[in-house]
Amino acid sequence: MPSQFYFQHAMKQFILIIIITGAFCFQALSQTKEEIQSQKATLEEQIKAKKDTLSRLEGDIKDLEGQVDALPGWHAGAFGTIGVNISQFSNWYQKDIPNSDGGAIGITVNWFANYDDPKHFWNNSGQLNLGWVKFDDLDDPDDDNGYRQATDIFNVTSLYGRRITKKIAASTLMEYRTSILSNFNDPGYLDLGVGATWEPAKGLYIVAHLLNYNFVFADSESIYESSFGAKLMADYSREFSNGITFKSNLSAFLSYESSNLSNWTWINSLNYTIWKGIGIGVEGGLRGNKQETLDYVINTEDENATFDSIDDKLQSYFLLGVSYKF
Repeated sequence: MPSQFYFQHAMKQFILIIIITGAFCFQALSQTKEEIQSQKATLEEQIKAKKDTLSRLEGDIKDLEGQVDALPGWHAGAFGTIGVNISQFSNWYQKDIPNSDGGAIGITVNWFANYDDPKHFWNNSGQLNLGWVKFDDLDDPDDDNGYRQATDIFNVTSLYGRRITKKIAASTLMEYRTSILSNFNDPGYLDLGVGATWEPAKGLYIVAHLLNYNFVFADSESIYESSFGAKLMADYSREFSNGITFKSNLSAFLSYESSNLSNWTWINSLNYTIWKGIGIGVEGGLRGNKQETLDYVINTEDENATFDSIDDKLQSYFLLGVSYKF
């Protein structure tokens, strides 16, 4: 009987110790959890405060960049795109030509150098676009296995304006367009004119020159003719803070003598910088020029073709590739 009493007494003490120990551990764990949660809340508040500070600093930087852009003086820059596509097939019998090498290479460079102050501005820009394509039938020893010229565009524009109001200026424009590798200055187009320029927003210029002469340089004088007309141009350039650079240029000449002598070109470029100036670039262009179309048809399809007998098809090009911002 005494043994049973001592055993029961010991069990009660043991259970009491377990309860006390469990309560102590629970309290300790509760305190530790509360402390961790408190530390987490403190860190989250610190992170939020730092994010708010960073947002304010980024806003200040953007404001300063805007102030710098608004300062009188020169602003210049350049960016370009390189697109490469290379392919090779060996015994690929699903194709009509199972053994072949192919490739396409395209290079574009856009640059600008602009001067601006409260009284006048002088905007200068240029564009170079070169492209080559290759298709070699390895089973045909007589085919052309080299790279052939695909795109050849060279453009230089200079616009000077004397401000009449904050957004309107009397202006003069010089624009020269040609190719440089295959047919330099054949044809070549030089526009010289005077009129007015409207600047409705930062980086956007709309030019209307009703007094303009379109000089055309070419060996085929019976097709290409110079003439008086109106020059219309819209140019928009913008560099965004998220690494995106965009440029769009629409240039049109409307001849007073004949619509057959009119022409227009619209080019758009978009670059997204990812790392240290390297990114992705895309560029596309559209053109309408009936003189060029007639020249092509006479030399390749019908030597007796005339302006009235041809279909002035839309000219276009497209390039996607790796870009680099200078």
